[in-house]
Amino acid sequence: MLTMNGKKIGKKFGGEDDPNDMTLNRFPDGTLGIDMEKPQGSDPMQIEWLYEGDEELFAVYALTRHLQNLGHTVNLYMPYIPNARMDRPDKEGKRVFTLRYFTEIINSLNFGTVTVLDPHSAVSAALINKLEDLDPKKYLDIVLSKISTSNLMMYYPDEGAMKRYSKLVEMPYAFGVKVRDFMTSNIERYNIEGESVEGKDILIVDDICSKGGTFCYAAKQLKNCGAKHIYLYITHCENHILNGDVLKGDLIDKVFTTNSICTAKHERLEVIKL
Repeated sequence: MLTMNGKKIGKKFGGEDDPNDMTLNRFPDGTLGIDMEKPQGSDPMQIEWLYEGDEELFAVYALTRHLQNLGHTVNLYMPYIPNARMDRPDKEGKRVFTLRYFTEIINSLNFGTVTVLDPHSAVSAALINKLEDLDPKKYLDIVLSKISTSNLMMYYPDEGAMKRYSKLVEMPYAFGVKVRDFMTSNIERYNIEGESVEGKDILIVDDICSKGGTFCYAAKQLKNCGAKHIYLYITHCENHILNGDVLKGDLIDKVFTTNSICTAKHERLEVIKL
């Protein structure tokens, strides 16, 4: 989804009228067109991109260049960084280092600022020029306010998440440590360290979720250690979560996320608007 200065850029691909000032159209050959009212003055403009698909990248590119040609500075608000999962070159050359080329396109647009939230990879943040990283504490605090229990403690599914989030929340916490087989890199054991979780309600926190297998495994281990109610907050939740087991069964009571990439709907999934 794209917005500019808070106004949604609507779609009328099927020929239907759209009430917005800006619309994405489709020409008969399938190529993309953008209609918009010409902005008045020369004030800085902000494009807000809540990623839904790669086609939007061309819309961002074309819209940015158009505004710059009209004399505007353009800032990009992009909470989720696409391609962050492919954040390193493949030594065998079989997989394309897509993150590098995505960030090259973003950097070529010479935005005034590029604002992101909770980058999945430090590499992605390092590759983007003029980056501003939003503090995820604001959204963690919102989630904490929605959980009605005085018996809550935090849980971080690995040491990376523990280092990232434990300094943001002054609460007791435990964290997971994966013990891998040296030869195969397969996980042999998953130890829970830190404060005891017995008799506690737990909020699991991490940055990204696909189907959520890791969180289900962690929840099982927490239950085995005596945890009571378990909640999950992930900053960026893929719609693919509906295909996993996180929202099934009774392991995890409720999942919280932002709308950075999530458009899925489920009675146990609460999406917080950015």
